[in-house]
Amino acid sequence: MATSKSPTEADKKRQIIAEVRRNREQREKGYRERALKMFPHVCGRCGREFSGKRLRELTVHHRDHDHDNNPPDGGNWELLCLYCHDNEHGREEVADWYEGDAGEEQETGSSINTPFAGLDALLKRKK
Repeated sequence: MATSKSPTEADKKRQIIAEVRRNREQREKGYRERALKMFPHVCGRCGREFSGKRLRELTVHHRDHDHDNNPPDGGNWELLCLYCHDNEHGREEVADWYEGDAGEEQETGSSINTPFAGLDALLKRKK
């Protein structure tokens, strides 16, 4: 006697995740192939040329960081090698991290770092 099991919650989640990944890979494959047809196989930052097996090291960078913004003319893309692409996103993370400090600097009007400012007051308070 065969019994049919209903999918568990974990199975449903796995199916959803797999579908999302497939959709993302299809979307990426589509704009990557278009970008490789439109642009020369050269990194837009360091200028290295790519061909053959090394072509996989060339990535499509979205200038506005929106992976759903894929205009037909490729105006939001630039080809970057893996290293320059990582560097580009790393700079964005660093800028986000420093964003709070930049506002404080502008309020004081000074861009000079004074790491020991207020140290004398702290030392006097401990005595």
